[in-house]
Amino acid sequence: MRLPLSWFSNERKGDIITRVTSDVHEVEWSVMSSLEVVFRDPFNIFLFLGMMIFISAKLTVFVFILLPIVGFLIGRIGKSLKRTSARSKEKLGLLISIIEETLSGLRIIKAFNAEKFMAEKFAKVNERYNTIAIRALRKTDLSSPLSEFLGTVTMMIVMYFGGMLVLGKDASLSASAFITYIALFSQIIPPAKSFTQAFYNIQKGLASADRIFAVLEAEESIKDQQSAETIKSFNYKIEYQNISFSYRKGDEGYVLKNVSFTIEKGKTVALVGQSGSGKTTLADLLPRYYDVDGGTLLIDGTDIRKLQLHSLRELLGVVSQEPILFNDTIYNNIAFGMNHATEKMVEEAASVANAHEFITQMPEGYQTNIGDRGSKLSGGQRQRISIARAVLKNPPILILDEATSALDTESEKLVQDALTSLMKNRTVLVIAHRLSTIQHADEIIVLQKGEIVQRGTHVQLANVEGVYKKLYELQGLSS
Repeated sequence: MRLPLSWFSNERKGDIITRVTSDVHEVEWSVMSSLEVVFRDPFNIFLFLGMMIFISAKLTVFVFILLPIVGFLIGRIGKSLKRTSARSKEKLGLLISIIEETLSGLRIIKAFNAEKFMAEKFAKVNERYNTIAIRALRKTDLSSPLSEFLGTVTMMIVMYFGGMLVLGKDASLSASAFITYIALFSQIIPPAKSFTQAFYNIQKGLASADRIFAVLEAEESIKDQQSAETIKSFNYKIEYQNISFSYRKGDEGYVLKNVSFTIEKGKTVALVGQSGSGKTTLADLLPRYYDVDGGTLLIDGTDIRKLQLHSLRELLGVVSQEPILFNDTIYNNIAFGMNHATEKMVEEAASVANAHEFITQMPEGYQTNIGDRGSKLSGGQRQRISIARAVLKNPPILILDEATSALDTESEKLVQDALTSLMKNRTVLVIAHRLSTIQHADEIIVLQKGEIVQRGTHVQLANVEGVYKKLYELQGLSS
């Protein structure tokens, strides 16, 4: 939750889910299954070794020469297991990503007759995951027979060398002492086997732990400064001063280049331009989804990087082009993140958003579950729920990412009326695709390739040659 959006753009959802579930379970299992062994068996091994040294230091030195060789062989397989286990988890993450994408995109898959393509894609990744998982299991299962084999070989070598000490010319070891020594040595083998098994389990757990810590230790680039100020109200203006930004640091191709404009309190400023011109990026900088690379973004004269994130975002309401809803009731979606909300407040917000009427006609009213991403609602209904959520928050600053562009005419009118009610007495930054919706904006800023190419009111821009007039004519809005 604390990581910035830029981190997630480089990760697969399925891989993150695997780390949160499967990898955490793997660490839990490997630690818990090995904890007793790690604390108990080394004590037993050292106790028996001490007694063996007392009986025959020379034979024990020989054992100490053998043990590193055995340890080296076990270690090599353990490292190999760690690598294989890590690859297995990566493939599992990819597999879950494909499942998630398939479930989310079923409509398109069926519409394009791509069921076979997706099934083959899944089968290919699943086969690869299966191969790697079996390889990891084989290496894990190899630990028991390998430790048995190495224990037996070591025992035979020790018996041979010990026999030489008993039967040789020097006879430095008595037969009874040697039998006692062998009995003690045989007692070392079971805990050594358990320790070997625990070592393999820990190697698998370490592979998962590395993947977990890659998330836990990821750079938290968007965070509060130590001396961050709390902002309780918005009083004057928002200032974009020479803003430059690139999604990948070090890129020469900036998404925004030296952009400057001001939004006075109570005014509506619209951002217009072709796709990729930087409109959404400009809006995303205000709630600090990203930080600027150059320039300064100010609210009431204070750099937003010096403000507490929580208090900054309390001032903002967002209505996006694609409404983000959760698999929950209508009530909980409208009251999302607002614990103080009452039933009356939720209904009033829904009324302002032109949503109360259709909600009351649903089977369970406000307690109706809307399904995954609001799948039980129409596009217009989803958008009005999203607007009701913003109304309930009652923010002084509003960011609208053209909330009507994907709707039919009737739904667009209902949503536009709801937006008009929402925008009253607020400072609004609008990302506009349909120019008909922003003709009454106090200022329209036209962006092209990350730079401001025109600015002014609708009347001013529609009457001069330029990008705005061209877009206006393309949409068939000129008289």
